[in-house]
Amino acid sequence: MEALIPVVNKLQDVFNTVGTDIIQLPQIVVVGTQSSGKSSVLESLVGRDVLPRGTGIVTRRPLILQLVHIDPEDRRKSSEENGIDGEEWGKFLHTKNKIYTDFEEIRQEIEAETQRISGNNKGISNEPIHLRIFSPHVVNLTLVDLPGITKVPVGDQPKDIELQIRELIFKYIFNPNSIILAVTAANTDMATSEALKVAREVDPDGRRTLAVVTKLDLMDAGTDAMDVLMGRVIPVKLGLIGVVNRSQLDINQKKLVADAIRDEYAFLQKKYPSLANRNGTKYLARTLNRLLMHHIRDCLPDLKTRINVLASQYQSLLNSYGEPVEDKSSTLLQLITKFAAEYCHTIEGTAKYIETTELCGGARICYIFHETFGRTLESVDPLGGLTTIDVLTAIRNATGPRPALFVPEVSFELLVKRQVKRLEDPSLRCVELVHEEMQRIIQHCSNYSTQELLRFPKLHDAIVEVVTSLLRKRLPVTNEMVHNLVAIELAYINTKHPDFADACGLMNNNIEEQRRNRMRDLPSAVPRDKAAASGAQSGAASEQTDGGTGNWRGMLKKGEDGQATDRAMLHANPHKGYAVNLLDVPVPVSRKLSSREQRDCEVIERLIKSYFLIVRKNIQDSVPKAVMHFLVNHVKDCLQSELVGQLYKTGLLDDLLTESEDMAQRRNEAADMLKALQKASQVIAEIRETHLW
Repeated sequence: MEALIPVVNKLQDVFNTVGTDIIQLPQIVVVGTQSSGKSSVLESLVGRDVLPRGTGIVTRRPLILQLVHIDPEDRRKSSEENGIDGEEWGKFLHTKNKIYTDFEEIRQEIEAETQRISGNNKGISNEPIHLRIFSPHVVNLTLVDLPGITKVPVGDQPKDIELQIRELIFKYIFNPNSIILAVTAANTDMATSEALKVAREVDPDGRRTLAVVTKLDLMDAGTDAMDVLMGRVIPVKLGLIGVVNRSQLDINQKKLVADAIRDEYAFLQKKYPSLANRNGTKYLARTLNRLLMHHIRDCLPDLKTRINVLASQYQSLLNSYGEPVEDKSSTLLQLITKFAAEYCHTIEGTAKYIETTELCGGARICYIFHETFGRTLESVDPLGGLTTIDVLTAIRNATGPRPALFVPEVSFELLVKRQVKRLEDPSLRCVELVHEEMQRIIQHCSNYSTQELLRFPKLHDAIVEVVTSLLRKRLPVTNEMVHNLVAIELAYINTKHPDFADACGLMNNNIEEQRRNRMRDLPSAVPRDKAAASGAQSGAASEQTDGGTGNWRGMLKKGEDGQATDRAMLHANPHKGYAVNLLDVPVPVSRKLSSREQRDCEVIERLIKSYFLIVRKNIQDSVPKAVMHFLVNHVKDCLQSELVGQLYKTGLLDDLLTESEDMAQRRNEAADMLKALQKASQVIAEIRETHLW
């Protein structure tokens, strides 16, 4: 069990080589307010004066302090190998292999390193200092000394110094593998302990919190810490341990830590005889050592799983970065071929990486054809933008100066072409949407399918440019074909189309049935053979009656009446000239149609609707086929040869296969991290083999 802590130290060494805290190792985090005695507790555990001293905030960077117990044999071997003169020494991570045997020099190095990163003011930094102490007088421990909790900024401290310190403390105590050492002075109220308050925020059950009560010798006369040490004031699951610190006078007089520990023992025997064997610095060191060992044992299974998962992730990351290029010609051809294949697979729906958040590639093209384009065509009203007056005007314009006995076919063709023309814009929009999706597939392949391209940004840009250029060349060709599809429908109005002929026959049957119904509704006294003549006369009468509403006979009658009125006005004023401009006669926009006009308009509208639906069905079927042939399939078939023809050239090899500036660095970092994880996995495997776990 005792060997577990050196194993964790070895793991810490492994991850220090890559400069990361990606793995949260078991450690003891010391938390307390300023001047609560944190530094004195740590120095008592070390047994030497090693930490900076002063007023206000002294600890301004996290100090990760690893205490390593060495046996006399190990000490002698290390002394011979490293030329160390002394039984205790220290090493900093940032000074590499430099060994410090003078602990005053260690303290000065801590101060200098703190100022180097945090500056000369009282600001703090998150970057830790790593210090390892080797001594036969310490127990194996890993401790983290943090800045003391403060409330009010002093001097040139930042205004948010309290928030900065809290965030730094929480960064370490949130680690579920850490033990919280909450330090509180005995001459303060335990109920207001900031250290215990902070610990409870992350460890409400108290399963990993140990309380230390300092300055037992400074309590007011007539009071003691018996209730506190017995856990009657604030119960803590892992316990409360009281210690006696060196006073500032002791520090100034260079009182040794060993002498202070002897005085502490004497004080506890005198003041708290029943609790002396469960308090004091030596008991604290043994307790921390025991708690840390058990905690490491409990954390190792999860730690092993975490290391294995990370190793797998970094292996995949390293594979994505690829190996340094040796055969550039082969690599270029391989990347071009892979991109072209992935592009085609994305269209066909057989890509390795299938998008799950949105439609992509061929699925989106299918959606454009049958949902977007199909619904847009279905929303086009066959008679949209066409009023009854427009239909009537077209009929009249098609008859010329002679009144027509039948509805002129020219008017139908004129109007139906106008409606069919409205299908061109949605068709061209369909081409545009498919073209945009073909562009999006390029980015999809770059992000998901061919991550190797990220290594070579120039090659990636060149491939994007070639594919974009190919799509750009095919766009006008496809648009022209779609335009021709609509033009073909406009070129010949096939009134003999089977579907249209059936519609016409059904329409004639409906008109004949309506005529018979009108004949059936006539009074029985009226002879059927005279009904038609009566209808014709009534029609003529209605035309005469409607003369004022635009009927040609009515217009002539109105003209005769107007001439008589004008003659009377001319006789009344013979000097006034007389002239009539027929083009100035206003034609009403809307009026009540005669029964024949209404019937003619209905016939034309029904024919337009019937023929429009036939053409719309043709367009809805032929446009997707044209887009697939002239754009999608053509790009699929020609992409590989186009890329090879444009990019596979000897003069472009070196330029296209130039890696991005940070790619080599990222590959090295990933390789180093993978090595560290594999080494850590071996360390944990050794623990199992030696039955330490």
